[in-house]
Amino acid sequence: MPPTIALVGIAFDGQSSYLRGAAEAPAAIRAAFHSASSNLWSETGVDLGADGVFVDAGDEEPGEGPAVVDAIDATITGLLTRGLAPLVLGGDHSITFPTVRAVARRHQPLTIVQFDAHQDLYDEFEGNRLSHACPFARIMEAGLASRLVQVGIRTGTEHQRAQAARFGVEVIAMRGIEAAFSLALDGPVYVSFDLDGLDPAYAPGVSHPEGGGLTTRQALDILHRALLPGAAGVGAKPPLLVGADLVELNPRRDVAGISAVACAKVQKELMGLMHLTLA
Repeated sequence: MPPTIALVGIAFDGQSSYLRGAAEAPAAIRAAFHSASSNLWSETGVDLGADGVFVDAGDEEPGEGPAVVDAIDATITGLLTRGLAPLVLGGDHSITFPTVRAVARRHQPLTIVQFDAHQDLYDEFEGNRLSHACPFARIMEAGLASRLVQVGIRTGTEHQRAQAARFGVEVIAMRGIEAAFSLALDGPVYVSFDLDGLDPAYAPGVSHPEGGGLTTRQALDILHRALLPGAAGVGAKPPLLVGADLVELNPRRDVAGISAVACAKVQKELMGLMHLTLA
């Protein structure tokens, strides 16, 4: 059986508003993923090291400036054309807009589940409409997703709350995180996992740490319950996990590599879910 998943790194942090370093994340996540300290089996029983599960498409360095959007789009489109579902290792969160733009041309109506401390719905941030603080504003105004569910939010500003209301975003804040454990999803799903959605105790290696966040276990349980075939949270049509990204790890801020390990764990479970739902 040919692979259905493509692992691809987007080594880019040119739209980071505070610190650089996220461009170094793909290499750090791969090192943790392949470390002999663990194995390549997901909790859902998928041997990710078996032939025909995934192909590693390497890393892309898309350059700088506005042309980056089209360069990333072209990379993801190329994978989709080969029949591969992309799992993207960022990079800052700005990479999600061009990635979703490519995925949405093939899969509609698309549901996005975003794990994050921040809503990333600014119309512009510090004069920049392509900032890593803005990708979901660009996605929703372009009509690329019919549904956006944000999980773990704990920094909503007045502007971003208004943007969420404008676009009909479903916000599951940390204060009401219990609702995420019964999240029902239908049809094609894309998961965007910003590492700062986890509490800094579990992932200190981020540029914008925000206390009071998810444990790694909570995040994995939410993913499993919402996406595992036969799980209680699955909606009318079994969801297909057609793409995902892992963003905002900053290895320069990590402590003993534990944030990269958390990323690798989430990567394993996302890949396992992609394999099971797309098989």
